[in-house]
Amino acid sequence: MTITVQDVIDRLTGQSGSPDASVDGIVAGDGGAAVRGIAVAFIASHDVIVRAAELGANLLITHEGVFYSHHEAGPDHLGDSPVVQAKLERIRSKGMNIYRLHDAPHRTEPDVITEGLVKTLGWNDQLEKHLPTAAIVALPEGMTVQGIAEYIKDRLHLPYVRFVGSRDTVCKRIGIAVGYRGGGQHAIPLYERERMDMLIAGEGPEWETPEYVADAAAQGRDQALMLLGHGASEEPGMRLVADRLRDYFQELPVHFLPARPLIHII
Repeated sequence: MTITVQDVIDRLTGQSGSPDASVDGIVAGDGGAAVRGIAVAFIASHDVIVRAAELGANLLITHEGVFYSHHEAGPDHLGDSPVVQAKLERIRSKGMNIYRLHDAPHRTEPDVITEGLVKTLGWNDQLEKHLPTAAIVALPEGMTVQGIAEYIKDRLHLPYVRFVGSRDTVCKRIGIAVGYRGGGQHAIPLYERERMDMLIAGEGPEWETPEYVADAAAQGRDQALMLLGHGASEEPGMRLVADRLRDYFQELPVHFLPARPLIHII
């Protein structure tokens, strides 16, 4: 039986399709195209498109946008950029169908992207609750900021994480917020409402939550913030999407393509 791009989309999002007011949708290709193989990634970078094609996949499921903007409707906002044109040519030459899957997994209960990070960190047994935009875990014995940093780097294969606070602070109650949920409007009420010792987030404005945590420390409140990076925090969730696709479509090869390290420290 032929499985089409639209069949895969319907299985991922339900028959209702992508949510209203959503950035989800087909970015390249045709919903009626027959699928030979599926690749799943945090972002459809030029490198990922090439790797997906080399593996024989002609459907790429990406979490973030293809053309460098969250609310993009296509590449037109960048005009005749040679980088964009080369990427478009690579997509066409490889016959790649690309579907962006962003809002649907974030709007499920629990948030699939958060669920994937909690699972990869091995904290399912310590999970206290899922919130719409975060998860709360409780570590009865606690861990120091330094210990948590080393643990996360090992579990996620990261060269570094960033933190605010004291590396000796012992944290027991921890919030997990993936992607761009580390900003003050989201994070600060979470600290206070959930009485968290630490928030582990992807990213956010550096002058919002980091300054709040620094002020808390100056007042003698032992709190910490750990920033993993946007992609590092959301890749585990997309890996979970790939795992589920393997169960849904056992007759198709499904590959998860982790991003190569992007930002380096000199």
